[in-house]
Amino acid sequence: MESWEVHGWFGDYLDALNRHDLAAIREFVDERVKRAHLPGGVEAWIADLATLFEAFPDWRWRRIQLVVEDDRIAAHLRGSGTHVGEFRGIPAKRAHANVAEFGIYRVANGRITEYTGSTDDELLAQLRR
Repeated sequence: MESWEVHGWFGDYLDALNRHDLAAIREFVDERVKRAHLPGGVEAWIADLATLFEAFPDWRWRRIQLVVEDDRIAAHLRGSGTHVGEFRGIPAKRAHANVAEFGIYRVANGRITEYTGSTDDELLAQLRR
């Protein structure tokens, strides 16, 4: 993909995330995706998102900046939502959370094959307050 195509592709991925459409999200992720410091594979990716969406049914991401170089995407996103279900052992507080997220994605054949980036630490810190 050319860099201008990658920008559109990532926009489509972000749209699927914001719709919480796990089937559509799965189409953007390689079956054997590698994630730094997290379990690999598309099933783990989808399970983590399902957990987030269950706890934050209104969770949305907003793209702040996207940089594309070759097969890599650097994304700065802002994620936010209302905590209405248990998340990582923290009971629902009905509080709004808003976090900065940074990620580096490697894309091959239109699918995410590698990811490294922000963890849940900032979100968990907000929920524990």
